Amino acid sequence: MPQLVNGKWVNDDVAASEMKDGAFHREATKFRHWLTADGQPGPEGQPGVAAEAGRFQLFVSYLCPWASRTLMMRSLKGLTEIVPLSVAEPAIGENGWEFSAPQDASARVGSVRYLHQLYTASEPQYTGKVSVPVLWDRREGRIVNNESADIVRMLGTAFDGITGDGQDFYPEPLRPAIDDWNAVVYDTLNNGVYRAGFAKKQDVYEQAARGVFETLDRLETRLAANRYIAGDYFTEADIRAFVTLIRFDAAYHGAFKCNIRRLADYPNLSGYVREIYQWPGIRETVRIDHIKRGYYSIAHINPTKIVPVGPELDLDSPHGRDGLSGKGVFRRV
Repeated sequence: MPQLVNGKWVNDDVAASEMKDGAFHREATKFRHWLTADGQPGPEGQPGVAAEAGRFQLFVSYLCPWASRTLMMRSLKGLTEIVPLSVAEPAIGENGWEFSAPQDASARVGSVRYLHQLYTASEPQYTGKVSVPVLWDRREGRIVNNESADIVRMLGTAFDGITGDGQDFYPEPLRPAIDDWNAVVYDTLNNGVYRAGFAKKQDVYEQAARGVFETLDRLETRLAANRYIAGDYFTEADIRAFVTLIRFDAAYHGAFKCNIRRLADYPNLSGYVREIYQWPGIRETVRIDHIKRGYYSIAHINPTKIVPVGPELDLDSPHGRDGLSGKGVFRRV
């Protein structure tokens, strides 16, 4: 992946810095401060930052499933007017993630055109990948956090005292089940499609691709009798799965060679995806045109960069999930 080395921009193939022996190994994120209601430390002692309306800005791309996790939580928790949004272009260019127009980042930093400017503003000698999403502190002019799983958790709770929103997507009674499913979905599905798509050895690719479909088969069985992945309630486990599933037929089936079956071949999974897509505020977080353009613009995956005209996706057709028991979103009392 294009990256910074001692604060200097280095343009390289997407994921090049994360390849070892023909296999893709996702690099850990490095900015891990934690947004809390009152600025107290995070759950594992991370330095805390107090949540305030308008102080924080979310930098994302509609292409990226990791960023889309945060977009979904931002929408579900009613934070669209509280946490402003900056959206990068779908294709990663010579300068990495780029914005079509300069984005106002803060009085200290001013406007930025490239995401890597936020990284060097936060740490001038930063070395590592430059990725979305980024949760940015406009007051301090620095990155709070660039780990999507953390940002999802923070947006899920930190602003509740401001918004009065009691929806809980990581409720205490369901945490063991959520954690178990998150681990499976991350390793073999969220990251599995990338390990298949970026593989440079046949056996590495086949192992990753078969793992993807083993997990899809498992989820298909699970969703035959359960409205949502953790049971009756929609949780962050569903958010994590949805962002990969919604991209599957449009991008991963073709660009990443995950083509044993289509998602459309799974009646429970495809109905599940349509149900979530049709929830209020979710379709606005999905841009299939950005997804296709972004993935098919990766030169070593698709040298011609021709974006396919298909597939045709009818995400508004009936989802058929109403016959299953489900209680919607868990709410704190």
